[in-house]
Amino acid sequence: MLKRGTEDQEARKALIAWVQANGDGGGVNVAKLAAEKQAEFAKLSGAVVAADRENTRWLGELVDKHGWPTHSQAGEDGAHTAWLLVQHADADVKFQRKCLGLMAKLPKEDVSRKDVAYLTDRVLLAEGKKQVYGTQFTSVCKKWEPRPPEDEANVDKRRAEAGLPPLAEYVKQLEAMYGTPKK
Repeated sequence: MLKRGTEDQEARKALIAWVQANGDGGGVNVAKLAAEKQAEFAKLSGAVVAADRENTRWLGELVDKHGWPTHSQAGEDGAHTAWLLVQHADADVKFQRKCLGLMAKLPKEDVSRKDVAYLTDRVLLAEGKKQVYGTQFTSVCKKWEPRPPEDEANVDKRRAEAGLPPLAEYVKQLEAMYGTPKK
């Protein structure tokens, strides 16, 4: 499991680094790239898609056979890595929803509330709904903005209950990690 998580992150880090080096601060307009750069982008983004597809298949088999990997079964690192893999299974929202249901039923000590919060938001947005915890962001007018949350006035309260920092602090973390958006 941990090897799969490492491969997932290596593929993403390579793509993010490439976009930061070759993009305009708001992403990459692939159509405007030279053919050589388009090929580089295709190779790196293809590696992410392939990793996600293979990890989703593998995790699906594991979950079908053993249920959701808990802290007591897989250790905190293993359980968190399972979450990472399902978080990136965007091509299979039905599978993400299934895993979220399994995670939500587990005792608090056997699953990370933060992981449940992130997956909750990811699934809700994929289903065309508003997120609950404000974990999913986009860049708007040179700022990181949460995608629409429900009951925005109480989002920091819900974040605190899930062990997440306030939105303002999270924006600072995003800026430190990805920089300030240029668009």
